[in-house]
Amino acid sequence: MIIYPAIDLLDGKCVRLYRGDYNQVTEYSNDPVQVAKAIADLGATWLHVVDLNAARTGKSYNREIIKSIVEETGLKVQTGGGIRSLETVEILLSLGAARCVIGTAAVRDSEFAQSVLHLHGDQIAVGIDSRDGKVRVSGWTEDSGIDTLTLALQMKEWGAKTIIYTDISRDGALSGPAIGSSRELMEQTGLDIIVSGGISSVEDINECRRIGAAGVIVGKALYERKVDLKSCFQNG
Repeated sequence: MIIYPAIDLLDGKCVRLYRGDYNQVTEYSNDPVQVAKAIADLGATWLHVVDLNAARTGKSYNREIIKSIVEETGLKVQTGGGIRSLETVEILLSLGAARCVIGTAAVRDSEFAQSVLHLHGDQIAVGIDSRDGKVRVSGWTEDSGIDTLTLALQMKEWGAKTIIYTDISRDGALSGPAIGSSRELMEQTGLDIIVSGGISSVEDINECRRIGAAGVIVGKALYERKVDLKSCFQNG
């Protein structure tokens, strides 16, 4: 199982939202590249980077920061937020991103989703952000009305291999991951599921490993020093 430390970018700063609410922002650093370097020094190999400006508006604000993180850390960067065109995917891959995450576009633009999964399937993850079993889009601000499992199975049919599953009610809340629904998604789809939202301890990480998650994203728990990532990486 891969541990993905997370950096969320908003207006060029490293932040975390509380349960996806842009009105509840905690700023951790105005130098995300230095944060990424510190994460690399802990032993990470992957980094999950979200452009929150792009997630909300569809327009990239933080692309140069993402490029600098790739170039200056040597980390494999998995990045998402506002990726709604093949052109954007190809730009991010050309900047050195190892994997792009599509979310809103997977719901709203079936032609794009099918095309990008066909052309870049191994470098694409589908982000499914869910509240009460329904997928939310546009930076979690809108309810799509689509069931989480329904979307996951549709993405599998189109060639997706990896799903990043976020329970929005837990994100940034340090309340523990959604183990039950994560396990169900794994069992029902057979896809690689990366669990996101609510990680608050090493025990939470180990529980995700126990249920067979392909990965786990650690955000606020890292900045609040709830998780000793260096120890996690050393212990596999």
